[in-house]
Amino acid sequence: MLAKKVIHSPSVLALLLALLSLLSVESCAQGNTYEILASGDKLQQVYSDDKFFEGPCWDKATGKLYFCAWLDGESQILRLDSPGVATVLRDDKGYGVNGLFLSNINQRLLAANAYGHTITSYKITDKGLVDKRVLVDDSSLNQPNDLCQTRRGDIYFTDPDWKNKKTSAVYRRNLAGVVTKEITDMTTPNGVIANNAGNSLYVSDSTEKLWRVYDINSDGSVGKGRVFFNPHSDKPGAPDGMTIDKNGNLYLSGLGGVRIVSSEGKLLKMIPIAQIATNVTLGGTDNKTLYVTCKSKVYSIRLGEPKLQRNK
Repeated sequence: MLAKKVIHSPSVLALLLALLSLLSVESCAQGNTYEILASGDKLQQVYSDDKFFEGPCWDKATGKLYFCAWLDGESQILRLDSPGVATVLRDDKGYGVNGLFLSNINQRLLAANAYGHTITSYKITDKGLVDKRVLVDDSSLNQPNDLCQTRRGDIYFTDPDWKNKKTSAVYRRNLAGVVTKEITDMTTPNGVIANNAGNSLYVSDSTEKLWRVYDINSDGSVGKGRVFFNPHSDKPGAPDGMTIDKNGNLYLSGLGGVRIVSSEGKLLKMIPIAQIATNVTLGGTDNKTLYVTCKSKVYSIRLGEPKLQRNK
């Protein structure tokens, strides 16, 4: 059957464009899709300031969101106490803390420090972050950017060479404290997360504007890699931080918002965000709230219970 050609007047076209601009969540999946986002929910601003936000991390014990704030080349670690209210917990001059991750081993807060060339950890208490420990200290590193930890205890952290794009790498620190260079075939590795089974490592490349996945061997070393997801997007920003849910779906920040991608590399949903999205994490009492850090704002959005549905 031939489709009828419809000609819209300029006023009708303007109305349609206006309606499209009001949509906060764009569905991108084809074939079978997952009901990822809570029905009718939209992005909610939970914090705003004249700073650049990064590294969100949720702590179940305190029920709080922790994140980084950058201003004039210096960074802080903040705790979101309530919508619009945050407390500065660490203000380490010259360290450049950027990525945060809650340890799977001892529930300490892990931090990647760009200017300090270190990986540190802190004990989380009601009064703040205490008992600072240095896990990696290597002045030859470029700028440690982001990190994650598997259940076996291995910490993987990215170290992009932003200036020359020649010495970028992803490193691993095992429980014995031994640090090894694992990945060297990426231009500028940025965000990093392991899958729930601990046998795959996902890494974003901010220059190539794509995401790669690598096999994690039984001893924690990293094996062969491949392109996992390449949206071929010209939207602002670059692939940055990411997180993963219990079903293995990945939440990828950058290039115009947050993309929700299945473990098979299939685009399920996109959440458009006007500001540059830098990183994401899951939190809330039921772990179904997605937090997104951006240029000067922090957002949240509720997730639904993923259920496989058939498109008719």
